[in-house]
Amino acid sequence: MSAVISRYKFVIIILFFNLALLVLHPTIGIKSLQISGNNMLEMLSVLPPIFVLLGLLDVWVERETVIKLMGEKSGLLGMALAFLLGSAAAGPLYAAFPLAGVLLKKGCKLSNILIFIGAWSTTKIPMLLFEASAMGWKFMLTRFIVNIPGIILIAYIIESILLDEDKIMIYRNAN
Repeated sequence: MSAVISRYKFVIIILFFNLALLVLHPTIGIKSLQISGNNMLEMLSVLPPIFVLLGLLDVWVERETVIKLMGEKSGLLGMALAFLLGSAAAGPLYAAFPLAGVLLKKGCKLSNILIFIGAWSTTKIPMLLFEASAMGWKFMLTRFIVNIPGIILIAYIIESILLDEDKIMIYRNAN
C-alpha cells in the first residue's frame, strides 16, 4: 500500500490541492479541476502511441546498434543522431523521457541523451515551421543556429559535472 502511495504521491497531492481549492474557493477550484482534467486527457492521448513506439524500439533495435551509433565512442555521429531524433519528434517534452530511458537502457551516451532532450524541447521541426510562419524565417534560423551549440554545450557541461556514482545511478534507474 505504501509503495502505491509513494509511486502516485504527486497525483495524490494535486488531487488534494484541487479538492481543497474546490472547498475553499469553488470558482478557482472548478477551473483548477478543469485544467487538471484537460492535462490528464492530453497525457492519456499522447502516451499510448509513445509506449507502442518504445516497445517497437526496444524489440527492433539491438543494444549493440545503439551503442555503436550513440554510445560512448559514437562521437559526432552520436551527437547528430541524438539531435535529429529530438528535432524530428512531435509531442510534449514529457513524451521524450520514456524514450530517453529506453536509449539509456540500450547503452546510449548520457550527453547524447541530454542532446536528444534538448533538441526535443527547443528544435522540433513542427515548432520551427510554426515559428517561421509566426516570427519569420530570419528569427527562426537565428534561434536555431544559436540553440545547436547551446544544447551541445549544456549536455557536455552536465555530463562533466556529474559524478561517476550519479551516472551509474542514472543508468541503473533506466534498467
